[in-house]
Amino acid sequence: MKKSKSKKGLLVIISGPSGVGKSTVVNRLLKSNPDLMLSISATTRAPRVMEKHGRDYFFMSEQQFFEGAEKGEFLEWAKVHGAYYGTPKSYVQEVLEKGGTAVLEVDVQGAAKVKETVSKDALKGAGAVFIFLIPPSVDILAFRLRRRKTEKVEELNYRLRAAVAELQVMEKYDYIVVNDRVETAADKINAIIKVEKERTLLN
Repeated sequence: MKKSKSKKGLLVIISGPSGVGKSTVVNRLLKSNPDLMLSISATTRAPRVMEKHGRDYFFMSEQQFFEGAEKGEFLEWAKVHGAYYGTPKSYVQEVLEKGGTAVLEVDVQGAAKVKETVSKDALKGAGAVFIFLIPPSVDILAFRLRRRKTEKVEELNYRLRAAVAELQVMEKYDYIVVNDRVETAADKINAIIKVEKERTLLN
């Protein structure tokens, strides 16, 4: 008799340097694959134009954030560009326990923390795959950072220097995807998820 496959969730970590287009690619990914569940991050930075609490981020004061961190409510958290970011643990665990696929869009520091702290026990038998999104070139990365016009010149230059440094860690990821076109990058990630989901079922 053929053994039935038990439900096993998959944690997908999508990371990359600032300005590479993580949010745009993830949004496209979610539209093309409604089975994916995005984990919304918490942050202490101020909302940007058009961002809404509970949809884009959970916006918190530093006191609220630190209280959550002390209680172990974050899967990972770090200070990035002067603000704190964290991934609420409860939502991710709920998705994985149901055999679903949870997507984390995090910076390089956050991805490193997840890789360091998430064990098989923490994932409850689920799998994890780390995907690094890169720009076609550093010049295009600089252009994208300037085009979004959300930072002052000093902060923009800081982000660009940090982004170039972050590109050096790409070999630590399971997959590298070039974001030349949003649709193409999303399709590649969807293909990776399909392969990794099958792998978790076979293990």
